[in-house]
Amino acid sequence: MDDYGVHEAKTNLSALLRRVGAGEEITITIGGKPAAKLVPVAARRERALGRDRGLFEVPDDFDAPLPDEVLKDFGV
Repeated sequence: MDDYGVHEAKTNLSALLRRVGAGEEITITIGGKPAAKLVPVAARRERALGRDRGLFEVPDDFDAPLPDEVLKDFGV
């Protein structure tokens, strides 16, 4: 892991990002003290469609009007 001052990091940002993209970690310092770290972004996993199939079933009365008792609670 390499350290770069803010000015040097700004000047070489494109090159630093290429290095981070290749897996390196870069520390950016202010006054010689670590202030930030450039790290590679974790790879996104592909989503598996239908993974939760069968865990929930929509009831037949899902979109039926609410009972009067419930509507009273909402002030309707």
